[in-house]
Amino acid sequence: MAKLGNKVAIVTGGSRGIGAAIARRLAADGARVVITFSKGSEAAATVVKAIEAAGGEAIAIQADAARAEAINSAVQQTITAYGGLDILVNNAGTAIPKRFEETTLEELDHVINLNIRGVFLATQAALKHLRTGGRIINIGSCVGERMMTPGLVSYSATKAAIRMFTQGLSREVGERAITVNNIQPGPIDTDLNPAGGDWATPQLEMTALKRYGHVDEIAAIVAFVASDEAAYITGANLTVDGGTNA
Repeated sequence: MAKLGNKVAIVTGGSRGIGAAIARRLAADGARVVITFSKGSEAAATVVKAIEAAGGEAIAIQADAARAEAINSAVQQTITAYGGLDILVNNAGTAIPKRFEETTLEELDHVINLNIRGVFLATQAALKHLRTGGRIINIGSCVGERMMTPGLVSYSATKAAIRMFTQGLSREVGERAITVNNIQPGPIDTDLNPAGGDWATPQLEMTALKRYGHVDEIAAIVAFVASDEAAYITGANLTVDGGTNA
């Protein structure tokens, strides 16, 4: 049987980049996957079609991760479609590279609402349904642990908050055999942070491997943490950054 056979997973922000790779990998490992997206229904549909073409099951639900009603509805639709929930991947997030003193209040609110409030809301909604032995996997960032990149002050602060949220929540839900872990990517080649972009040179210089990571490399560790093999890992911050924080 596939490692995640009979499991149901929600991946927030799963229509592109790291989220799409995670959705595809969980489905390849046997999970039935629900992806949420706020914009870009065509991109979401493309991910679903790719999963189905490979023999998996997936649906896409439009839901703003920062809106309680939307994420509650997405979780309920998941339960209705697949009968339960085993894995929540809190992937939806954003960064607005900019010097802190030049950042507007609206931009600060947007980063905080998506990166912190969105994780809180999705986790609360999921915990009402998450089965014994479930998995909560947060997608943080290596800059939430060690900050070396000017222009990401508010982003790094939100990801540091997710580190402590992960550790604290793990102690509250451990009696249900639910694990809570935080994956901290470094520079990953995506549309938002392309390996050939303006911000790439300083990020490459800080890695030990002298390259950007691939989305599938993040998806691989998420799939491992979601599996039974990782049942004794909880409250952990697992950094996958090519040695950026070494």
